[in-house]
Amino acid sequence: MSFKHRHTQTIEHTNQLLTQALGHYPSLPCDLLPAMEYALLGQGKRVRPLFIAILGETLAIDANKLAPLMVAIECIHAYSLVHDDLPDMDNDDLRRGQPTCHIQFSPGTAILVGDALQSLAFEHIANSPTLTDREKVAVISVLAKAAGYDGMCGGQAIDLHFTDTAIDINTLTQLHALKTGALLSACVGMVIALTSDLDLADIAHLQTFSRNLGLAFQVLDDILDVTSDSLTLGKPSGSDQELNKSTFPALLGLQASQDYLAQLYAESLQSSDQLPYNTTLLNEFAEFLVQRSY
Repeated sequence: MSFKHRHTQTIEHTNQLLTQALGHYPSLPCDLLPAMEYALLGQGKRVRPLFIAILGETLAIDANKLAPLMVAIECIHAYSLVHDDLPDMDNDDLRRGQPTCHIQFSPGTAILVGDALQSLAFEHIANSPTLTDREKVAVISVLAKAAGYDGMCGGQAIDLHFTDTAIDINTLTQLHALKTGALLSACVGMVIALTSDLDLADIAHLQTFSRNLGLAFQVLDDILDVTSDSLTLGKPSGSDQELNKSTFPALLGLQASQDYLAQLYAESLQSSDQLPYNTTLLNEFAEFLVQRSY
């Protein structure tokens, strides 16, 4: 099976899982549920569920145990995008080629959508019939940390704090390791929680693989913000520059940023090569992340 076909299958499967996860909610006399559906079921790449599925296949983990993780990580990701687009954050009006949630509905509804999607992520894991209690606690712990102060929220706070302020490359790297990289690393942490067969060296290689890829993902995002257009990206191009945010091209220059992306990709492959598994899928995933055009 080609990687493209596998990706398409994972998108379809993830969309089915997300639709089912929202399906148990009763109708309310408001637009909260339609807004949640709008934010969660749009045309996303489903990168994080794809990573979980590939990790699970690489480590021979039951796909039924992976499904709740795929739902939860995508709920957290979608909530972060909804809040990130808000007027008091990045104030974006386009996401995935469609009006952002606060434009389509209202800023107040968008805040509640993010809150509800975050709750759904943990509710879905806690109620999963395929995970043991030990696995639920471990998975929730990993995801909560990645989404909170030590992860995504911490990174976003640094991002807001330094808007209109020049920062150095170390601070920018820390920002994106938290804001973007933490959820990719959480994919590894959650999947690892489902197995006891990995030794410490293998865990370290997987963690390094995900950390480098998470940073590479953001470096490419910064590059595409400069080199691509809004139609291709499905969101406003040049928005970081308009908001006067520090980016890798702004600090390093475009060519040096492209070189850094290549370095991170090479280091990711070096980590996967140390694993005693068939890492073809992991390497194809890494290639997809660093060669995407949107």
